[in-house]
Amino acid sequence: MSIYVGNLSYEVNQEDLNEVFTEYGTVKRVHIPSDRETGRPRGFAFVEMESEANEDKAIEALDGAEWMNRQLKVNKARPREDRGGGGRNNRF
Repeated sequence: MSIYVGNLSYEVNQEDLNEVFTEYGTVKRVHIPSDRETGRPRGFAFVEMESEANEDKAIEALDGAEWMNRQLKVNKARPREDRGGGGRNNRF
């Protein structure tokens, strides 16, 4: 499972998030999606931690917390929805 972290400053990088979430346990992975056209961060990230218990602690502590002049939105990431369409081989 992973954690969704929203309302991030565009200045945030992987090291920043790793540092914050390490306080709640071992961080396995940090992913900050970027805009395809501009390469600019999109203002949210996904953090994977070693255990679900550590993820729960981080969510409880950080959801609604102010960081870098923004109020964080932190919760369990939902599975990615299959949006369908868009591909050339899609004949619907």
